[in-house]
Amino acid sequence: MKVLPILRSPVVPAAVATFLVFLLGVITTPRFLTGQNMENLTLQTSIVAIVAIGSGLTILSGEIDLSPGSQVSLLSMILATGLTNFGWSIPVACFVVLVLGAVLGAVNGVLVTWGRVPSFVGTLGTLSAFAGIALLFNHGSPIFGLSSEMQAVFYGRFLGMPLPFLYTVGLFLVAYLFLSYTVLGREIYAVGGNSVAASLSGLRPHRVRFLAFTLAGLAAGSGAILITARLGSGSPALGSGLELSAITAAVVGGISLSGGRGSIIGALLGAATISSVQNILNLNAVPTTWQSIILGAIIILAVSIDGWRNEFSLLARWRWGTKRGGAGTGVT
Repeated sequence: MKVLPILRSPVVPAAVATFLVFLLGVITTPRFLTGQNMENLTLQTSIVAIVAIGSGLTILSGEIDLSPGSQVSLLSMILATGLTNFGWSIPVACFVVLVLGAVLGAVNGVLVTWGRVPSFVGTLGTLSAFAGIALLFNHGSPIFGLSSEMQAVFYGRFLGMPLPFLYTVGLFLVAYLFLSYTVLGREIYAVGGNSVAASLSGLRPHRVRFLAFTLAGLAAGSGAILITARLGSGSPALGSGLELSAITAAVVGGISLSGGRGSIIGALLGAATISSVQNILNLNAVPTTWQSIILGAIIILAVSIDGWRNEFSLLARWRWGTKRGGAGTGVT
């Protein structure tokens, strides 16, 4: 029985973390497992998880994107403006938002690749720029009164299950198949793992990273549609802090910040973990100040574990080899 390869899977620690957080929720408050709270948790997780797909792609390619929160805010205002001021139909508005999301991601990609701006600095700049552009719409005020059809299309039910859950599972399935079975998906892993070796093998790292950022923008556009439909309004502050939640979800899910390692499915578990922690803190009436401190500690812990991942893996491998060797000495 090949136990060690299973334990070495990046998804296993994420699954354990999710289980422990759920157990904590059950222990600390009887309201955690209520039907209403589970539905709210599903909706909250869906938005973080979808944006985390984009964060996971950029991290796997060896870069980082700090701007998806601002992208969501800007795209939310564009969606709300199109629906209320220009009379766009829901399909047209969603298509425009997805295309513009890809364009915003492409802007990041150009800056980081051909512009040779470090991704941390470049996307920090676009974070501020996109947030500023969002404030230009409706004089910086939220736009209310969106069509009730948005709720029906994105927050209805199918076979008794909330549509956001189905959308999220579908998008993660597509992302998993893309990374596992397409040429570009494997190239993202290769470039993130070792850009120089990938280049010597004939790959084009700039092109791969550009496409990763573009797909991340597409994920942000999907998240913007979902959160705008949920609240029935567009707001320039709608995505505030979402980038940190998405990045943390990806890292907690086992995607290495050094790039090239991890599973996108882990990001879904990471999003469930982060959203559950926030949900538990709210249910237990933990003050906002302490919530910020706790979430900050989780981010630091996740990054620290990621930094020591290789050492943990080597130790586990050595211990497993020692046990097997010891057991084998008595058998001839």
